[in-house]
Amino acid sequence: MSGAPSLAIETFLEMLMAERGAALKTREAYASDLMDFARFCQPVSLEQATERHVQDYLTSLSREGMAARTAARRLSCLKQFYKFLMLESIRKDDPTEKQIAPKVSASLPRPLSEKEIRLLLEQGTKGHENERRDIVSKAALELLYTTGLRISELLSLPASCVKTKSPMLLVRGKGGRERLVPLSASAKEAAQELVHFDRDLGSVYLFPGRDPDKHLTRQGFDKILLACALKAGVDPQRVSPHVLRHSFASHLLSRGADLRALQVLLGHADIVTTQIYTQVMAERLRQLVTEYHPLAKSVPSAN
Repeated sequence: MSGAPSLAIETFLEMLMAERGAALKTREAYASDLMDFARFCQPVSLEQATERHVQDYLTSLSREGMAARTAARRLSCLKQFYKFLMLESIRKDDPTEKQIAPKVSASLPRPLSEKEIRLLLEQGTKGHENERRDIVSKAALELLYTTGLRISELLSLPASCVKTKSPMLLVRGKGGRERLVPLSASAKEAAQELVHFDRDLGSVYLFPGRDPDKHLTRQGFDKILLACALKAGVDPQRVSPHVLRHSFASHLLSRGADLRALQVLLGHADIVTTQIYTQVMAERLRQLVTEYHPLAKSVPSAN
């Protein structure tokens, strides 16, 4: 098979973009997974692959030491692809129907405590090399922690997003899907201060890069977080955009937030993605009781 996707793959990717609004990176990942399976099936075509091909493929991934999460993602891709072929009457059966995805353990980074968050906001955003860095740090941390945005969503925010009187922030997430998230008064004030400070740059972005026509890079943002962590006395290895997003979700959930509401705030397309937070929290509570309760020598696992 050549390096180009087959017609069936291209049609499937077009459907993902047209009907689901899948982002380019998502479509590229699906194409890569499908082409890898197609190479495995040779000389049989992807459209004619059997249940045995799928089973042998998953076995080969396991033997190669592929992580269960990655293997599960590949099987999910195949299931969606063959369901699409059936809907298009390209084939009458689904060779993935009986395949069970590898068990994936809940794995999320350890969230920062509320005390650590306060240290970052109160001490990590002051005393940098210049006034602008203090302002950028404050706006970045306030927005990340109080909205739970993905780093890509944060960096692409336009400067105009905080110029309205609305208490809500319009965010364009994965696949171009838009959602509204509440914007706290302190986060809005910090962002407005940054916009005012950068008023002469003429950038359309809330967080402009060295080139005002482009937004700040992920690498540049990581340097800001590193400096904030060091100033606050928080382990820099534990401070990242994803950890702040996870802390946002964990703190809301621990204070009684509804799982469906959390799904909307995080921009998860599927509630299953959000449910991992409850699984992880249950396991941590079990570990806490096991470690500290005088009579809890053996507390059953949450699984």
